[in-house]
Amino acid sequence: MSDVRPQGRNEIKQLLADHGLRPQRRLGQHFLADPNVVDRIVAEARIEPGDKVLEIGPGTGTLTRALAGAGASVVAYEVDRTMVSLLEEVVTGLDVELRFEDALVADWAGEFASGRWKMVANLPYNVGTPILLEAVRSAPAIKRFVVMVQREVGLRLVAEPGSKQYGLPSIVARFHTEPRLAFRVSPNVFMPPPEVESAVVVLDRIQPHPLTEEAGRLASVAFQQRRKMLRGTLADRVDHADFLAAEISPSARPEELSAADFLRLAEVIS
Repeated sequence: MSDVRPQGRNEIKQLLADHGLRPQRRLGQHFLADPNVVDRIVAEARIEPGDKVLEIGPGTGTLTRALAGAGASVVAYEVDRTMVSLLEEVVTGLDVELRFEDALVADWAGEFASGRWKMVANLPYNVGTPILLEAVRSAPAIKRFVVMVQREVGLRLVAEPGSKQYGLPSIVARFHTEPRLAFRVSPNVFMPPPEVESAVVVLDRIQPHPLTEEAGRLASVAFQQRRKMLRGTLADRVDHADFLAAEISPSARPEELSAADFLRLAEVIS
């Protein structure tokens, strides 16, 4: 492992100035500028020499360098092509592949269908949730996710049934992973600081149930009208006897059901 330290605030300011760049809010860019937070993220990722790591939105490359310095082989997706020269400079000599592509349209199933990968990223605020959920659903080779998201998004991912934050992202996360909130992050560690707190969430992949896709379809339909009873929202697919066989009340609302409940319902109707 090489001795590569995360970038500090002054170094990031100088890098941006040298390359004539500034954060673009339209891309949700808030550059992480606290080496201690970077170190905590890398620790949560449990990097071992030779690990393959996917990063989305490397920004100025501070986390990228730290991951490579810990021994990982990193593939980093960056949509902002104005960052090309800066990123090429900061990852010189490291095991990093830069892909200047939009991760929203990445072929997750094709690119990350085999092997063992980790996703470690400070996800862009404006596209982080759809990218993460698509990777969770479609990239079985990614075994661990360590991602920084808005704190509100993090709470949704780890929420339990019946809570205010519980919703379809909570269900999708638990169909495929065991999620936990690792730690909260102050806005002050970013350049520029966002208006909200962030959080680092860890999701460890589990073996999916054979009927996960069917259960996901049921949950998706149900949560389109989360305040309505399941006997109404799922009437086209689930009858009264099915609810009883699955030990679920027809008058329950989707926010009351766990991922296991939706899987049990899928088993009954399949």
